[in-house]
Amino acid sequence: MSAKFDFDVLYIGAGHGTFDGAAPLAQTGVSVGVVESGLVGGTCPNRGCNAKIALDEPVKMTREAQRMDDILQGNISIDWAKNMEHKQEIIDVLPAGLTKRLEDAGAKVMHGHAKFVDNHTVLIDDDKKVTAEKIVISTGLKSHRLDIPGTELAHDSEDFLNLTKLPEHITIIGSGYIGMEFATIANAAGSKVTVMLHSDKVLRDFYQPYVEQVVADLKERGVQFIKNSDVQSFEQKDNSYQIHYGKDETLTTDWILDATGRIPNVGNLGLDEIGVKYDKTGVLVNDYLQTNIENIYASGDVISSNQPKVTPAAYFESKYLMSLFSGQTTDPIKFPVIPTVVFTSPRIAQAGISVDEGKKKGYQISENDLANYWYYIVDKEPIAHSTQIHDKDGHLVGVTEISDQAEDAINALLPAIEFKFDRQQVSRLIGLFPTIGYAAWHRA
Repeated sequence: MSAKFDFDVLYIGAGHGTFDGAAPLAQTGVSVGVVESGLVGGTCPNRGCNAKIALDEPVKMTREAQRMDDILQGNISIDWAKNMEHKQEIIDVLPAGLTKRLEDAGAKVMHGHAKFVDNHTVLIDDDKKVTAEKIVISTGLKSHRLDIPGTELAHDSEDFLNLTKLPEHITIIGSGYIGMEFATIANAAGSKVTVMLHSDKVLRDFYQPYVEQVVADLKERGVQFIKNSDVQSFEQKDNSYQIHYGKDETLTTDWILDATGRIPNVGNLGLDEIGVKYDKTGVLVNDYLQTNIENIYASGDVISSNQPKVTPAAYFESKYLMSLFSGQTTDPIKFPVIPTVVFTSPRIAQAGISVDEGKKKGYQISENDLANYWYYIVDKEPIAHSTQIHDKDGHLVGVTEISDQAEDAINALLPAIEFKFDRQQVSRLIGLFPTIGYAAWHRA
């Protein structure tokens, strides 16, 4: 440890942008401190990915049961209260487990809100000063809230993930990841769901022909979509709420979810006072994840980056900083292929370059209807397609899939995209049979 500072490296925030790298960094002998104002683990384990996928698992199961209703006997439905209980059982243990992981590695975990005093010093809860040679900002994102009258009547994603009783009618403002995933879950659990779009596109970062199939399926299940809604205000009327939108239209609902996006969590950190530069997309960093102040770095969703703001990117950034701070590398960060998935039913997953980009470059685009492919017939998937993009030398450079197993298919193909396998190399990758991974390689 530096004799001049309390820690060699201090992390503000304890999400994936921190703990995946902070624990192994501490094991190298570097003195590590972590300050967290909420639950250790941050958004993903506690109020994001893990909680969401726990609630979604019964949705996936009911979808398959519906398709197999001529084989399976009896009706299957989701008990919302029991689903919530199960979710809590499996995520409540995570903060303590992650704290133990950090502390067992030698890091010191401190609880409270950290604010910069200068570029080497933070004040925790206004009463404890802590110093460090290097400081990493890893505070993630927070829910955006509409700046309209009655905005306090709406709820955010964390509120949805902690609903003890499912409202009869849920209205979701926004149609990105959160909006579409929660619309899927609420609809499957028995709520009437309305999705209000800011524009006329859903999931704009995903391949639109596949998005349209997800939307069409949800419409058949009763979900209503209102395009270009132009929401004006929220108002409470007795035990219900009114959403005023458009020129003079009103929608009455039981519960409002503001899913209009997430924004960098940079408020009240003292960044302006010490001169750390940031914009509406996040903290500005260079190719070493270094801010404009030499000893201050940032990682995870809080940074301004052209990478998707997803857990795998935060994990990679955290591991990179571990290598940089421990002296294992002096190179700038070089991102691998970062896949993304939206957990609707069916899922849409993708990695590498997009279909539109592939078309612009004149690459080979292969469309595959998988619904009649054996691996998808087994569980009677009605919606299953993939699109693969090969460059002019035959390398797989991008893929997107819509199916109930899309995430597993994309995971299987990541090595081919990242390491630029040619067709002969791909032909030597023979997976376990019969599995979806084998099927994915067979098509590559």
